[in-house]
Amino acid sequence: MARGEQPKPPAKGATSDVVASSGEAIDAFLSEARAVAGLSPDACAGRLVFALDATMSRQPTWDLACSVQAEMFEAAGAVGGLAVQLVYFRGYDECRASSWVTDARALTGLMDRIACRGGHTQIGRVLRHVRKEAGRSGVRALVYVGDAMEEPLDDLCAVAGELGLLGVKAFVFHEGQDPVAGEAFRQIAQLTGGAYARFDARAPQSLAALLRAAAAYASGGLDALRRIADHEAGEARKLLAAMSQAR
Repeated sequence: MARGEQPKPPAKGATSDVVASSGEAIDAFLSEARAVAGLSPDACAGRLVFALDATMSRQPTWDLACSVQAEMFEAAGAVGGLAVQLVYFRGYDECRASSWVTDARALTGLMDRIACRGGHTQIGRVLRHVRKEAGRSGVRALVYVGDAMEEPLDDLCAVAGELGLLGVKAFVFHEGQDPVAGEAFRQIAQLTGGAYARFDARAPQSLAALLRAAAAYASGGLDALRRIADHEAGEARKLLAAMSQAR
């Protein structure tokens, strides 16, 4: 995509590679990732992978997601808690996943250390990583935030179908009006039994409401999503309606 700024240096507790890499810098990065602190994810009711496109066009929305992600934990706290893993891609071939964290401050700390960098989408790597995590530690929901899709759609749909069989619902939140991305995102969500929604980055509460609704589902299932839909209406009801149509 667009030209990127110089990336910030990785800091302690940042993230680990989704796909194995080599080199001293990567080895150090992986070692430091093990130091991320927080409550045991095993004590939480649900696990949610929070995946974002971190290519250069995404910087404004990355900052927005960072500022509103705390509302995921607030919504999930009333149900039973939430463990979140941050996944992002950027640059030529970089796709990384964090440790599981259980509070907003830890997730904000991870996101603050990441600068967006020009590159193409790597949604397929995100989906394959979620498939692996679902088999290893259990994942109830994937939240993906992006604005573009530059990969073979059939390949993405094949993995999305596998996620659906594993019980992982994809909540795909689309910024902008790219019709190619919109069609791909709808199909990914539908194949998992999840939901697709568009949002406007100029209206931050729209994304915040979508994240709250997805977190409610991840921590408490459809009953929790119905309760938040009854309370808030708006975006939560849209997601609930989309999930009903996908079934």
